Amino acid sequence: MKNRPFWKNAIEERFREKSIVWLTGVRRAGKTFLCKSFAGIDYFDCELHSVRRMMEDPEPFLESLRGRRIVLDEIHRLPNPSEILKIAADHYPDIQIIATGSSTLSASAKFKDTLTDRKRELWLTPMIANDCESFGNANLRHRFLHGGLPPFFIHAGYPERNFQDWIDAFWAKDIQELFRLEKRYSFQKFFELIMAQSGGIFEASRFASPCEVSRTTISNYLKVMEATFTAHIIRPFSSRKQNEIISAPKVYGFDTGFVCYYRGWHELRNDDMGYLWEHFVLNELFAHQQTRNIGYWRDKQAHEIDFVINRPGHPPLAIECKWRDKDFDPTNIKIFLRHYPKARVYVIAHDINRPYDRKYDGFTVKFINLTNLEMVCVPPPTS
Repeated sequence: MKNRPFWKNAIEERFREKSIVWLTGVRRAGKTFLCKSFAGIDYFDCELHSVRRMMEDPEPFLESLRGRRIVLDEIHRLPNPSEILKIAADHYPDIQIIATGSSTLSASAKFKDTLTDRKRELWLTPMIANDCESFGNANLRHRFLHGGLPPFFIHAGYPERNFQDWIDAFWAKDIQELFRLEKRYSFQKFFELIMAQSGGIFEASRFASPCEVSRTTISNYLKVMEATFTAHIIRPFSSRKQNEIISAPKVYGFDTGFVCYYRGWHELRNDDMGYLWEHFVLNELFAHQQTRNIGYWRDKQAHEIDFVINRPGHPPLAIECKWRDKDFDPTNIKIFLRHYPKARVYVIAHDINRPYDRKYDGFTVKFINLTNLEMVCVPPPTS
């Protein structure tokens, strides 16, 4: 069994705060595998009728598990999943529960209570760099092409059939059960276009005609993909200065493997690596920060910064993603710093062994690799 120390440590940290951890992430991201990797844990698959029947009366079920650590996998399959979690949090705090699902709690009408202040959440993203090392394959070309879902990543050949099987299961088990959407063709066409155009500016009207639905339906489809973690909306960062773009979000597909699959890439060229590296860095930021509060910056002259993290009380973090550090051009950073002179600037590049600083016309840029990501994810001490 492969060990995933980053995620196991993240679960343990949350258990130190609350007795319930809501573990979410896309289908086949490895939630079940991760849960079962904890020694001595009791596992319950809520897709099974026999298990659901056991939980029809939550109190005797929980009473029998006092002092234990348990998994309630695919908990949205229960008729009232929030009920058992609320009872456990309020009356059985000695039971530690990992509850799993493929969407946000608020996405399903079954969750009548989102358990505010009774749980801690953990979003299991596609595989990060730490996971690749745990699986014994740190080759990023392989990770980009196969993607970050563990069964796809460990596949000996190119897992083409897996991608189509996944989208079929996603439609049947996530979309139909949770959202009851109609027009399978239209939704799957939209999914395909989002993956193929990942990282581009999103305009709903451009998708309406090829998907044969209205602009309003396209906007609804995007909300569904965001709720199920299959698309990420990256909104413009701005303090509403006159020259800044403020209303043109970018949308990224959730996984490099699906992006490559829908672009028809079965082999990767050197020119593809920078584009996919940007996706990989975004995934890494999501995993470490556990928030989607990441933007990008662009002005009306098309100067652009890949990602900007803005946190109250701290200067913004400007992040440029480069496959090779020598590809960095400071022009856009110079323009950005005219608007935000206190911003901290990072270049995250694949070929950096040790972090270093470089000065450009009075400002400093820090060059780092993913192993130094804590520099970005931890706010600096306040003076």
